[in-house]
Amino acid sequence: MTALEPRDAEVAPEADEIPGEPAERSGVLGRTHRALSIGIIAVILLIAFEATAVGTAMPVAARELNGVSLYAFAFSSYFTTSLFAMVLSGQWADRRGPLAPLATGISAFGAGLLLSGTADAMWLFILGRAVQGLGGGLVIVALYVVISRAYPSRLQPAILAAFSASWVVPSVVGPLVSGTVTEQLGWRWVFVGIPVLVVFPLAIALPAIRRKAAGPADAGAPVPAFDRRRIRLALGISLGAGLLQYAGQDLRWLSLLPAAVGGALLVPAVRGLLPRGTYVAARGLPSVVLLRGIAAGAFIAAESFVPLMLVTQRGLSPTLAGLSLAVGGATWAFGSWVQSRPRVEPYRDWMVPGSMVLVAVAIATAPSVLIAAVPVWVVAVAWGVGCFGMGTVIASTSVLLLQLSAPDEAGANSAALQISDGLSNVMLLAIGGAVFAALGGGAVGHTVAASGASGSHPAAFAAVFLPMAGVALVGAWVATRLRTQQS
Repeated sequence: MTALEPRDAEVAPEADEIPGEPAERSGVLGRTHRALSIGIIAVILLIAFEATAVGTAMPVAARELNGVSLYAFAFSSYFTTSLFAMVLSGQWADRRGPLAPLATGISAFGAGLLLSGTADAMWLFILGRAVQGLGGGLVIVALYVVISRAYPSRLQPAILAAFSASWVVPSVVGPLVSGTVTEQLGWRWVFVGIPVLVVFPLAIALPAIRRKAAGPADAGAPVPAFDRRRIRLALGISLGAGLLQYAGQDLRWLSLLPAAVGGALLVPAVRGLLPRGTYVAARGLPSVVLLRGIAAGAFIAAESFVPLMLVTQRGLSPTLAGLSLAVGGATWAFGSWVQSRPRVEPYRDWMVPGSMVLVAVAIATAPSVLIAAVPVWVVAVAWGVGCFGMGTVIASTSVLLLQLSAPDEAGANSAALQISDGLSNVMLLAIGGAVFAALGGGAVGHTVAASGASGSHPAAFAAVFLPMAGVALVGAWVATRLRTQQS
């Protein structure tokens, strides 16, 4: 018996399938799952559009609010608060079902966008991003619980691939719309306009989830109380990550104090919330969780600086800078689709490490455009390759996590996966942002000429990308340890 067989045995009786129904009608868009699939994919579409649109508008927002030196903080504040929300969502969904955390999360997500869009100072803008993070953390874990409960194991890779495919259109349309709105109307309209889109996902997703995945996993069992210790640890991990991020951006000797307090809060919280053996890359679930953090953290930390680099160093408009990453949405979806094919499953053990190497190569290639002779389209090509690797890795870690989790553990384990993802984003953005600011990166906001290019501080950008490529290479090694030796 392999390590994955117990989970497969638990979900093998597909009670929600219609007996005798043709296979094509019992897929993720078949009669059994169609309404639910459309609903949750609509939620992902909203998140995807927000991420691509906001990323395009962010350089302009940071410059107008005199906050380029806090550029990384505007991204990491989202992930910092989402860490707490992920743990809360996992417990909430395991005990009461995913419906309430999902509805609450989408509402908070919209409220955060409105706060950022109306901010008149960078700290208010960052606060809005933090509120968004609370909503995003609640939503993403709740969606994993929905997948675990409502879809049989054979359909889980397909619905996760559909999640990735949902990024394709927003990746192309988002930067174009956001860039046009930013240039013609102003960056604020990007933020205040997106909450209108919240209505559609709520109307489609919530009724379908109520029918298919509402309530606790075992309706007959008593509902346990919330684990207050884990919630305290979640609060500790968020506060600790936030203090470390603040210290990294402040760059004064006095910053050592919040850094020390942040570390003291973070270490026990991480040990208590992630699977035992995660940070020594123990085989199986611990390495799955660790790889998710390494891959997401390295890639997001690098990607966050791509539009800023292209706008300030190569003089691109926000629209063109955002579109340089657009091809990545399609290749990410393609990578996720490839890993979902049944024929590919026997090759997953070498496909995931190879994909992490592609991610490392893409990140290392991006700063080559700091050399004026290198054409800007190199970034688009490199990011397309990196996104293919990320699509394979992110979907594969999600599939393996669900295979290794019992139904009543899906929320907690999904929260651990997302905590690793979010914490790595915060930490690597903090490190990258601190190095960027220390090397004068924050000054680009004041040296941009009429053409939009400055040509200064290229080392600040290179110092972000090249270490992240090294982190991705470490992930390639961790990817060789995703299964136990018995598997």
